[in-house]
Amino acid sequence: MGGDSYSGIAGPAIVQEISKGNEIGLQPPINLQGYLLGNPLTTRKEKNEQIPFAHGMGLISDELYESLKRNCKEEYINVDFRNELCLRDLNYYDECLSGIDPYNILYRYCKDDSTKKHEGPWIRSLTQKFDSSLNSPLTEWDTRCQTYHFFLATQWANDQSVRKSLHIREGTKGKWERCWKSDFEEEISSSFVFHVNLSAKGYRSLIYSGDHDASIPFMSTQAWIRALNYSIVEDWRPWLLENQVAGYTRRYSNQMTFATVKGSGHTASQDKPDEGYAMFSRWIASKPL
Repeated sequence: MGGDSYSGIAGPAIVQEISKGNEIGLQPPINLQGYLLGNPLTTRKEKNEQIPFAHGMGLISDELYESLKRNCKEEYINVDFRNELCLRDLNYYDECLSGIDPYNILYRYCKDDSTKKHEGPWIRSLTQKFDSSLNSPLTEWDTRCQTYHFFLATQWANDQSVRKSLHIREGTKGKWERCWKSDFEEEISSSFVFHVNLSAKGYRSLIYSGDHDASIPFMSTQAWIRALNYSIVEDWRPWLLENQVAGYTRRYSNQMTFATVKGSGHTASQDKPDEGYAMFSRWIASKPL
């Protein structure tokens, strides 16, 4: 089973439910072998690594970084409203990143995308501001912006011939919406415990990160992987595609492989499809990256 982004919350839980179903003999059995997740939201504490990431990428100064660490005590989520120095530094931090796309710091920054930041860094969807324009052929889009790609995907998925080809049931209400976020309740505060359980059961896993994602930085993913407390069986090394470094990887004794995809952002396989395919093909065949 695979997914990315917010699937880091629901995905491991679904894998565990499939595993439990197999154990109690539900029919038909599902040949579950493992799972893969890309830039997965996991602990909902990712913001604590966003600031070190921004510093490491040269987006904030050494002085601001040291001040943030000192005044916020490296806790940037549940900040005491009386801690004026920490709040001041966080406001300055937000100003520094106000012209950066958090999903890939190399992307062109587009004002159309900026409102996404206020919805939380793990929600990747078109905002209500653009709902009316999604179906309008008169809307002018900057083709260099991610919003334009989302517009094309929405138009494609809601085309009647596409719906027919995908066997969408006749009479199905509503239109396809990228990253649907309505009509459900959030019950999982962290998916870390599912990784603990699945590791104990021996399932293989591939966890990968686009290394230019500022919303769920590779540093936050590495932090919870370390917290699983499994030994390293193959230490940090580059993995290659066409004799070029495509990223870096490390393997653990719980059959978990971690990998970065160089130059990609929040949806690594979208930014780097060749590297993504090579990484997946090697892992699914149980070959080293």
